[in-house]
Amino acid sequence: MLIIIGRNSGRLILILIVLLIIVDTSQIALLTAAKAVVSTVSGRLVPVYSVLTSEPRVSLTFEAASGKDMTRGILGALGEHNVTATFFLSGEWMEKHEDSARAISENSHELGNYTYFAPHPNSLLKADLKRELEKAHKYIEKVTGQAPKVFRPPYGEYSNKVIEVARELGYETVIWSIESLDWRGTSSEDMLKRILGKLHKGAIIRFHVTGRNTPEALPQIIEAIRSQGYEIVPLSQLLLEGDYYIHPHTGEMRPIHVPSAGRVERRSLVDET
Repeated sequence: MLIIIGRNSGRLILILIVLLIIVDTSQIALLTAAKAVVSTVSGRLVPVYSVLTSEPRVSLTFEAASGKDMTRGILGALGEHNVTATFFLSGEWMEKHEDSARAISENSHELGNYTYFAPHPNSLLKADLKRELEKAHKYIEKVTGQAPKVFRPPYGEYSNKVIEVARELGYETVIWSIESLDWRGTSSEDMLKRILGKLHKGAIIRFHVTGRNTPEALPQIIEAIRSQGYEIVPLSQLLLEGDYYIHPHTGEMRPIHVPSAGRVERRSLVDET
């Protein structure tokens, strides 16, 4: 059962059904309509919180803004366990820690955009937010040689405006599904319990390069995740390629299955209840 929320839901359902019936000659139209229907649900855009996958995979992500730099210890723990992670860097942090930024890249980790001054994104005009992202992008590329493709809004703060600006610049906006709470000074033991208690396929786990207990906690967290049968991969290997949509209520990135020519396969684009 396809569930659409909104005043024009009946019309949207009818359009999608018609497209499914004539799928032989309208593959492109179907994809366009599918994404339009999903993005119309509740009228709000959402970032990626997690990924729908049959593979037991998760990603470790780190944010770099203000605070004591614990990057060297974090890189040591990741390197010792042969883990590639994704680091979201702010330009302001890089100004103070260019050596750490270079070390992250030189150790083959992926980089993401965290804006330049890490402001509250929702408080900015679109033009100002765009400048923040563009300035940070240029600085990351200048210092590390990497051109980031993913964006994390500071404080996990987003709106349609924030996601639209990021899309215009070619970014996928990525939040997280598991919060380590390392920014609170959470102990290694509590971080481990928290992460294992919430662990799931396609999880995106949030850490900070300023977490004082993060370097100490990482080895046991990595070992515990792997002992549960999970592979730890960077975001580029977790996020879906091709045709996908982001579930409007959960933020889960999911594939769009297009029926093969001559065969009608009706699938729900939004969760059934």
